Amino acid sequence: MRTSTAGRVGQYAALLAYLVFLAFPFLWLISTAFKPPRELGSLHPTWIPKDPTLANFRQAFDEQPLLHAALNSLVAALGAALIAVLLATPMAYVMARRRTPLARAATGWVVVSQAFPLVLLIIPLFLVLKNLRLINSVPGLVMVYVVWALPFALWMLVGYVRAVPPELEEAAAVDGAGRVRTLVSVTAPLLAPGIVATGLFAFVTAWNEFFFALVLLKTPEKQTLPVVLTHFIGAEGVADLGPLAAAAFLATLPSLVVFAIIQRRITGGMLAGAVKN
Repeated sequence: MRTSTAGRVGQYAALLAYLVFLAFPFLWLISTAFKPPRELGSLHPTWIPKDPTLANFRQAFDEQPLLHAALNSLVAALGAALIAVLLATPMAYVMARRRTPLARAATGWVVVSQAFPLVLLIIPLFLVLKNLRLINSVPGLVMVYVVWALPFALWMLVGYVRAVPPELEEAAAVDGAGRVRTLVSVTAPLLAPGIVATGLFAFVTAWNEFFFALVLLKTPEKQTLPVVLTHFIGAEGVADLGPLAAAAFLATLPSLVVFAIIQRRITGGMLAGAVKN
């Protein structure tokens, strides 16, 4: 009994330490965003600003077009998430239900493709977009984000499809439903948690992505928010810390808001009782 209690206390302690480790950068970012310049340069920094101010936020909006960059990021992230989910759902259904060597090979290729470095992909993607005249355009960036998010989206949705009892699809087939009707009316509603989680992954990945946006977007009015944040760093590598922290804090809010809205859908147990023995 004592051993079990001690083990549980150790697990909770490890979980608490992990949560503190994750929360520290974000909490320090919030603290920095509200500190005046004299506190930012202090040799003895404090968690809570002694004289909190909104000047960093005003300066950030005055120096850089944050709203326009946020709009570009939002369009790219939403477009990539929507297209990736629409493409991955039927593809994942076929890969999960067709247990053929080709389907297993496709699944293995999806996993292996995640190991490719970004530098290896940027040159062929750049040449393709150049031929399509999509360089320095948000639609071109959306296309790249879809290509980047699709393998992992497939990998996620294949697992969710395999968790759906095949008996439901067999019952729909007995009632005369075809493959497409079964996918749309029977399987897709049960995949709602997986589809939402996959869309959230694609959205957050595209919202925070920096490398592709830096290479493919040249003009300032097309740049996304992560690229604009680098403008707060001077030519000599000296960061304007207060406005940078304020802008970075605002950049993290959409991801948090989206997750807070849809987190109720990311839950298990939706299939409980769906099949009666």
